[in-house]
Amino acid sequence: MKLSEKKFFLLDMDGTIYLDNDLFDGTIDFLNEVKAKGGRYLFVTNNSSKSTDAYVRKLESIGIPATEEDFLTSTDATILYLQEKFQGRKFYSFGTQSFTSQLREAGINVTTELSDDVDGIVMGNDNELTFKKLEDACKLLLRDIDYIATNPDWVCPTAFGYVPDCGSVAEMLWRATGKRPHFIGKPRPEMITLAMKKFGYSKDESVMVGDRVYTDIASGYNAGIDTVFVLSGEGTMLDAENTDTKPTYILKNVRELYEKIKEK
Repeated sequence: MKLSEKKFFLLDMDGTIYLDNDLFDGTIDFLNEVKAKGGRYLFVTNNSSKSTDAYVRKLESIGIPATEEDFLTSTDATILYLQEKFQGRKFYSFGTQSFTSQLREAGINVTTELSDDVDGIVMGNDNELTFKKLEDACKLLLRDIDYIATNPDWVCPTAFGYVPDCGSVAEMLWRATGKRPHFIGKPRPEMITLAMKKFGYSKDESVMVGDRVYTDIASGYNAGIDTVFVLSGEGTMLDAENTDTKPTYILKNVRELYEKIKEK
């Protein structure tokens, strides 16, 4: 199925449709065209430092009208995983205050303090990282406990370059403890399959769009759908050439994607 025939566009955000507070040229045209063709887009992000409400406000601040139904975050997927696998267990929350609040509001038993009754660690992208959190995690990982993380991204793009993301912090803890987490978000396929099931779209109708081969493109590949790799963020052509999870399409940016979906 050609891009112009796709109905469900799963979109990464930072590096794909904007960078920090700068909206990429073509983003609004693309989103409007998807709606005009009777399709739907869903913002699928591994960034777990913000709540869905914060993302709604973020997009509205740069000119994109949005509601909570327009988003699926790795925190959402992690909550579903914890609810299914670890009912009643107590987890140390290694993340932002927003991340911890989301877990609590969903009924997950979490703490931000060390205690003997902690059953595991749940980690998110943490732009409020402190050495105490790192030390607490190292102490907890000396035990045989469950260790869950939202996403394996090495870096998060910014206007000046990149900052460490959840995957980099997990790598640091592995160097200190020899323990690695079970990652939930992209590149695993769960977020994609959950979204298709929720909104009623088939694999043929769906496409994943993102700027990272090892997360965005891999998640679409693993879920069995077409993918669009855009070169407007972290990823490069070399990344696309040196992977087994080849993108279905490689485009410069969202403007070029807009032109593709308009084709007859």
